[in-house]
Amino acid sequence: MGTITKKELIDRIADKTNSKRVVVKRIIQSFLDEIIDDLGRDNRLEFRDFGVFESKRRAARVAQNPKTLERVHVPPKRTVKFKVGRLMKARLAKADASRPEPMKRDS
Repeated sequence: MGTITKKELIDRIADKTNSKRVVVKRIIQSFLDEIIDDLGRDNRLEFRDFGVFESKRRAARVAQNPKTLERVHVPPKRTVKFKVGRLMKARLAKADASRPEPMKRDS
């Protein structure tokens, strides 16, 4: 499993579309900026067959430091939830089915 950077994604799209890299970079960055802005305004972003991004609020809570067992107040915060869409779910399931099972170790 590898990591794909934004730069690599831009290069791939530029090659596939025969577009200039700077144009593709500007479009992708604008797209990402719009997603961030809309999530910041508590909007739900739905991309059919791909998935849904939603901003969720987490309530304040009291946690515990596992090392010192000290109680720590964790303030409320917003986070992003992503729900996988139908097409992505099917593509991931297909990729899993084509991958060989890892060998099991005897305990």
